Amino acid sequence: MHAVVAGAVAALVTYLLTPLVIRLAVRTSFFDRPAGYKGHGAPTPYLGGTAIIAGLLAGLAVGGLHSHWAPIVLCAIPVWAMGTIDDRIGLPILLRVGVEVLVGVALIVAGLGWQVFHFAPANDLLTVLWVLGVMNAFNLMDNMDGAAATTAAASAIGAAGIALLSNQRGPATICLATAGACIGFLPRNLAKPSRIFMGDGGSLTLGLLVAGLTMSAVTRAYFGPSGVVIGALLVGLVIFDTTLVTISRTRAGRSVLSGGRDHTTHRLRGWLGSPQYVAIALAATQIAICGVTILLARAGEGWVILAAGVCLAFGVVLLWQFETAPRFRVEREPVDDGTPQPARGSAHRVASV
Repeated sequence: MHAVVAGAVAALVTYLLTPLVIRLAVRTSFFDRPAGYKGHGAPTPYLGGTAIIAGLLAGLAVGGLHSHWAPIVLCAIPVWAMGTIDDRIGLPILLRVGVEVLVGVALIVAGLGWQVFHFAPANDLLTVLWVLGVMNAFNLMDNMDGAAATTAAASAIGAAGIALLSNQRGPATICLATAGACIGFLPRNLAKPSRIFMGDGGSLTLGLLVAGLTMSAVTRAYFGPSGVVIGALLVGLVIFDTTLVTISRTRAGRSVLSGGRDHTTHRLRGWLGSPQYVAIALAATQIAICGVTILLARAGEGWVILAAGVCLAFGVVLLWQFETAPRFRVEREPVDDGTPQPARGSAHRVASV
């Protein structure tokens, strides 16, 4: 019940704070302005990440936060600050990566990293790579209204299920508070047109939270390499999307760090018709993957490995379809000045203040 209360409070507080955050962004001219590959029609307020983290903290203040898992939340605060500054002035990529590595090291020191190998350095390396990968995968997924928030909410709910399966209430509470904050943010983000974007201050923060929570929920219940497989399935959609854009941009001779309309969301929008339907499809798919993962985790390691093989094969087929099928064809336009730019914000949205 504490976890459910934390989720409900986080959703309510985020929902109520979002209009105030929009006003703050307007007063300070903190906008995501249309440029290059970004398709929204007018400057749109940033600072959605501020409402999300405020809702998360409020939910945990009411639902309770176990001290052992508190470092995950504490690490989210500097990540939110870094992402918000990056939205405002732009930060060097090496500085961003350096902060992300330090956050991964902090989780290791706190005993919240992967513990799947008998060789500690291997666990530490896997933890840092996991944090880097998941954070930036969610940052890439923030390319259309609702995409990052829905996938993060679904992954957090899946991690909560794994945590509750092993009677770990601490991670489950943070998971549901994270999911609740995402849900409270969605009504204004999915409005027509969108009233607010989460920006890097939101997407990187959600990426860190999901990365830390998947490790915490999985590690203490399932040991060995199969634990990593469970974690990967819990964030399966963002892994797929990152793989897709990496392959697509490499084939096109473009930098992987350049922005573009070649994400999973853009391909689905051409098929489904609107960001709202895309967000529903993303949420339903990731929830389904998480549900199957929880069932197979209970069945045993062999079933988890089998599921990973099936998902990998299906993912390869889907990648091939997205890259070759006419109905999934996407625009491959360059950015305005012809130079690579960070792939953040909304890439194919119609928005206004």
